[in-house]
Amino acid sequence: MDDHSLDEFRRRWQEELAQAQALRKRRRPETAERRPRRPEVALGRGEQASGYLALAQGLLEGAGRPPAPRATRAERQDAASRSRSPPAREAAGGGEQLVDQLIRDLNEMDDVPFFDIQLPYELAINIFQYLDRKDLGRCAQVSKTWKVIAEDEVLWYRLCRQEGHLPESSISDYSCWKLIFQECRAKEHMLRTNWKNRKGAVSELEHVPDAVLCDVHSHDGVVIAGYTSGDVRVWDTRTWDYTAPFLDSEYEEDEPGMQPYVSFVRINSSLAVAAYEDGFLNIWDLRTGKYPIHRFEHDARIQALALSQEDATVATASAFDVVMLRPNDEGYWQIAAEFEVQKLVDYLEIVPDTRRYPVAVATAGDLVYLLKAEDSARTLHYVYGQPVTCLDVSANQAAFGVKSLGWVYEGNKILVYSLEAERCLSKLGNALGDFTCVNLRDSPPNLMVSGNMDRRVRIHDFRTDKIALSLSAHQLGVSAVQMDDWKIVSGGEEGLVSVWDYRMSQKLWEVHSRHPVRHLSFNSHSLITANVPYERVVRNTDLDFTAHRRHRGLIHAYEFAVDRLALQSTLPVCRSSADPTAGHGYALALAFPQDRS
Repeated sequence: MDDHSLDEFRRRWQEELAQAQALRKRRRPETAERRPRRPEVALGRGEQASGYLALAQGLLEGAGRPPAPRATRAERQDAASRSRSPPAREAAGGGEQLVDQLIRDLNEMDDVPFFDIQLPYELAINIFQYLDRKDLGRCAQVSKTWKVIAEDEVLWYRLCRQEGHLPESSISDYSCWKLIFQECRAKEHMLRTNWKNRKGAVSELEHVPDAVLCDVHSHDGVVIAGYTSGDVRVWDTRTWDYTAPFLDSEYEEDEPGMQPYVSFVRINSSLAVAAYEDGFLNIWDLRTGKYPIHRFEHDARIQALALSQEDATVATASAFDVVMLRPNDEGYWQIAAEFEVQKLVDYLEIVPDTRRYPVAVATAGDLVYLLKAEDSARTLHYVYGQPVTCLDVSANQAAFGVKSLGWVYEGNKILVYSLEAERCLSKLGNALGDFTCVNLRDSPPNLMVSGNMDRRVRIHDFRTDKIALSLSAHQLGVSAVQMDDWKIVSGGEEGLVSVWDYRMSQKLWEVHSRHPVRHLSFNSHSLITANVPYERVVRNTDLDFTAHRRHRGLIHAYEFAVDRLALQSTLPVCRSSADPTAGHGYALALAFPQDRS
């Protein structure tokens, strides 16, 4: 504030004080003039009224803000007892109101306008971008100028991206990103409440007649399943409308019923892959049709199959060979790399985000191999007599369970290796049972979840190399597990699917089926589970259809978004003409499919 503005400000306040004093004199009763006039109390001697008026006079006379502190409550009471003049008290009240208003106005002028005038808008946006939603809300209450800055579309668009809302959208798609952010937060809260209360819809995907389920995999709501009849089927649980529900394997038509079993199936956003018992491999492009775009043949049975979730890279293991397939620049599929290992491969995973050259991790007995396309097979881990029992990989790390055998028993552990440095980072757990499943890729940062044959689900903390939580989850061993920032979903050998809130160490709900849970995958609004039988024995449906139904396997799709009703989210072929039956003790609307075999 310049000198001219400050002088003008003081002059206006002097006029207002003079007008207020004249108004009080006019309203004073005439009887007060006949009373003996008491001596006036001198200003600025500790009294509350005099202190405030002295503060006002000092401000108006150019003395700046007075250093004298505000009087305490005891001092105000003492001043009131010594000053009994009604005009003095009245003047004190008026002076207090005016000076308080003056101080508030001066504070606002010092804090806000100077900031807004001297700081460019673009620089203010760069400062505000480091604030979260709560801090932005507080800043929007400071002044009108701060409110404009705190509600800028760039800030709220960035917040939506940081919290994972609408990741594929651009800033020009919506006009009010703050409102979009609030709607996304409300939907997230609603979905979390539905997860906890089991509120939603569940559907059983249609089975293939006269066949038993062999393997199931899913990606982003798209499910693929392989059967003993050689059939491969795909569902899109997001829309329940898929143009090619059956993928053709191109076997000879003159040999019906002679197709080999499907050993493994994998799927990502654009490809579907199936491996058969006779060593054949089919690759389909989901965008072009139901016929394979590439067919590859091994000399022996395929023991392991992996498909990259980001690009078109397929890895297979047959006998003592590991082959990586991917299309070239012209779209023709070719062998990108081929490796020879010493033992039969048990587990095979492709490392995500490797860019140009594909990288895979394979386990064969007590050996763990790091397979890079531009290099030969390298041994990542080897301890004689300690076989690997499970495997999972992320962009930079690999985690696998190791079974301890021999005279010196050290307990079964999970080893975490760095793929860049090729060395062990952590040794987690010390369990009596074998680790049967581990999930590193989908776990939150610095955490990992695992399942064990001792029926327990464990959360491992990389920061302390200790077990953060151990849950007794199942009656038999744990066969599948996944976690996010607040819940765990686990599947057991007894067919039980359990949902836990691990922050409270509390089981939310569970669902039981006949066969072991071999696959589960969930996101914020849906859950896919698959119960695959041990025995792949096809029973004659003409003689005992009920027995075949019990032993064929099940695939369930759960939807927890309330804007999708049960009848809308159920496959048309799964809709029964009878009224939906409500499960006892569940808030899920169950829809039982009709058997059309």
